Amino acid sequence: MTYYAGEYDVAVIGAGHAGIEAALAAARLGCKTAVFTINLDAVGNCPCNPSIGGTAKGHLVREIDALGGEMGKTADECFLQSRMLNRGKGPAVHSLRAQIDRRKYSDTMKHKLELQENCELRQAEIISIKKSENGYLLTTQMQAEYECKAVIIATGTFLGGRIYVGEVSYDSGPDGMFPATKLAESLKEIGLPLRRFKTGTPARILRRSIDFSNLEVQKGDEPPQPFSYETKELGPNKVDCHISWTNDDTKQVILKNIHRSPLYAGKIEGVGPRYCPSFEDKIMRFKDKPRHQLFIEPCGESTEEMYLQGMSSSLPEEVQLQFYRTIKGLENCVMMRPAYAIEYDCVDPTAMNATLEFKNLPGLYGAGQFNGSSGYEEAAAQGLVAGINAALKVQGKEPLILTRANSYIGTLIDDLVTKGANEPYRMMTSRSEYRLVLRQDNADERLTPTGHKLGLISEERYQRFLQKQEIKYKEINRLKNTSIAPNPKLNDILVSRETTPLTTGIREYTLLKRPQVDYALIARFDPDAPQLDANITEQIEVEIKYEGYIQKQLKQVEQVKKLEEKQLPLGFDYCEIKGLRLEAQEKLNKIKPLNIGQASRISGVSPADISVLLIWMAAKK
Repeated sequence: MTYYAGEYDVAVIGAGHAGIEAALAAARLGCKTAVFTINLDAVGNCPCNPSIGGTAKGHLVREIDALGGEMGKTADECFLQSRMLNRGKGPAVHSLRAQIDRRKYSDTMKHKLELQENCELRQAEIISIKKSENGYLLTTQMQAEYECKAVIIATGTFLGGRIYVGEVSYDSGPDGMFPATKLAESLKEIGLPLRRFKTGTPARILRRSIDFSNLEVQKGDEPPQPFSYETKELGPNKVDCHISWTNDDTKQVILKNIHRSPLYAGKIEGVGPRYCPSFEDKIMRFKDKPRHQLFIEPCGESTEEMYLQGMSSSLPEEVQLQFYRTIKGLENCVMMRPAYAIEYDCVDPTAMNATLEFKNLPGLYGAGQFNGSSGYEEAAAQGLVAGINAALKVQGKEPLILTRANSYIGTLIDDLVTKGANEPYRMMTSRSEYRLVLRQDNADERLTPTGHKLGLISEERYQRFLQKQEIKYKEINRLKNTSIAPNPKLNDILVSRETTPLTTGIREYTLLKRPQVDYALIARFDPDAPQLDANITEQIEVEIKYEGYIQKQLKQVEQVKKLEEKQLPLGFDYCEIKGLRLEAQEKLNKIKPLNIGQASRISGVSPADISVLLIWMAAKK
């Protein structure tokens, strides 16, 4: 028999990376918020790799921090090693990645939720969501009922979770926790379009059973860079990672046992991630490749578990151990946790608006893997946006809609709600057409004013941001108006860097445009150069060196903005517009785009269809 347990402005189902950001944002914006999780010990759990960031994902973490989210700060507090990826490429793809202490990260996030005003953290499994007069009625396994004005579903891989290891399969969430089995039926009853996806994780190996003597060492950057704009410094890196390679013996073990993989035996119906496949999938897809790289990474300072990045599998436990032991350094490895695949329910994200609110269920939001994405960072980004919008909805305020032109978060959400996800969606720099403008170094410049306007960035932090911007532009102006004379020592360095020596004076701004010249070199020969923060000098360099490309991309952004400003009517039946192809009518009625810009990105809507829409809009005006 149920009993009434209370009411909340915002309820969050799940306390993973999406749920945490959603709950903190809603509570910080003044909403009475509850977070429900199956296990309090799993708040902020990292069931896969013990790291935050990576290519494009580092951009997301910086943007989360710039908006006032928590992931970057906590990653800095729990970091073990930090590296800037893709340094050999252009600044658009530079991405920060940090190894973290996964248990410390979980404990830190849990404590932050516990300390947050307006936020209540509860261990309870939600088994039912029903529409009510004032919003939604949530029922727990213990038969408690909660009335909520807005609800955010952030169930991760728990929803209908099922584990696969060889011939063995059973209902479970990640890391051996209970799955959420009853909630899926309730979501179907209220009309959510669910489907099955699949992901997996590698084994964990006992550190002292690994022979590190012949492995390649991967050290962190010195000094390491933090994610958060509020973190002054991280201190030295605490651990090393190591690299090894598979070989033909590894491949042969896989090929002999591939029939025992549930993926190839047809037992798994869910679609897996294209860009993070299981190791047996790599072998089958790339049979001609002689070897595959793997990274051996520590899971924390107070554990001997080591993570084998790149080696996820759903093969039987004994086969896993067999192929791991063919790899250099792992010949005598002891497996502490076997690798596994997990299948779970998620929603078709095209059922949502850009606010992450469901079109047909006002006040109900989705975030994270429930929306068909993969990755901690993608989840946290969506959770932050869902939490902000749920709070704004409750308070009767205008929603927050991030765009492709101002953020990777906007690109992520636009891809999901406009194009959908036929497999677990992973953020990549190639997904953004404006990546030179949306760099990870300038995330604060793009989003901190928005975070301040919302109320998630304090006045003190905002004033520091404005001061930083003033310093940057003042220095750029100084470089434009300061000349540097020929100097034998400077010329020797220029020649050693394979660039032309100076014969006459030159503006420092012009000299800095050379690919071989950096700000540090100019500062060495300019006694008036100020001592600047590394983040400021990085932005100065990029903006000067890539000025022409950036201006070109900003013009493209302005052109797209004009299309985004052409708003389309909500709830309109596109079958009424003559001249639209049938496929376009069907897709437009399904997605219900907010504007012409979004409509142009829908698969199946051609440029000719957009022309018809523009003519129709002009006639209506």
